[in-house]
Amino acid sequence: MESLLSGQLLFAALVLGGLYALIALGLNLVYGTMRLLNIAHGDLLMIGGYGAFWCFTLTGMSPLLGLPVIAAITAGLGIALYYLLFRGQLSSGKPIPQIEANSLLLFFGVSVVTQNVIALAFSATPRAYRYLDDVYHFGQVAMTGNRIAALAIALTCLVAIILVLNRTMFGMSIKALIQNRDAARIVGINVERVQLTSIALGFGVAGIAGGLVSMAEQISPFMGFPFTIASFVVIIMGGLGNVFGGIIAGFLLAFIEIYAVALTSANMRSILLYGIFVAVLILRPQGLLGKARQS
Repeated sequence: MESLLSGQLLFAALVLGGLYALIALGLNLVYGTMRLLNIAHGDLLMIGGYGAFWCFTLTGMSPLLGLPVIAAITAGLGIALYYLLFRGQLSSGKPIPQIEANSLLLFFGVSVVTQNVIALAFSATPRAYRYLDDVYHFGQVAMTGNRIAALAIALTCLVAIILVLNRTMFGMSIKALIQNRDAARIVGINVERVQLTSIALGFGVAGIAGGLVSMAEQISPFMGFPFTIASFVVIIMGGLGNVFGGIIAGFLLAFIEIYAVALTSANMRSILLYGIFVAVLILRPQGLLGKARQS
């Protein structure tokens, strides 16, 4: 019981929560504005991880300095997929359920192709590098520099995006599109511009999250799937399309995961993730913080 009150677990939960919230934020923006179910979202994180790895090992550049480049690469991938695969779907006038089903299949294909291309290019062998791995002690809490940096950057990105959504006209346009597409179009919002920006932003923050994860964990072509599952659990808990709710749910899931694993074992992690996912779908399908939405 004493270990559960330690600052070490609290710090671990905060770091994991910041990453979960950042990853799920990108997924929520894409779903909220376009109703696209991106099950390849974790693979964007994997691409970001490889970007940081090669940035550091080939040039010696700090992965932190490489994050803007990584974000630009994954954002560019999002823009390319929008024009190649989804623009026609979104402008076709198809019912929302059909768009969601089609996007699920298309993103599944994107995920399989991405994983195998990376595996062929770089092999399936896990890779890692050492960066900011010095340990700092604050009282009884030991913190590595890379995890402190990951938490600080994740929180900075989250705060910046929340401010954009709440304090700028373009952010208000994104929120309006999330709430009701037809009403947003009627009041003169450039729906295609908002969609394009949202997918670029959603993919970009996933790439940043991948770069942050790579500083402390091994990367491999198939590392993305657990993060995809965790992201979907987060946005289901927070309410599909509810950006602020997803951020809160990201930290909530991390605290549940860290403390529950501390009480049981690491083998329980997957059971916890899927159990929470199923429980929320059954007991509160609109999410813990979600409301009924119009399409």
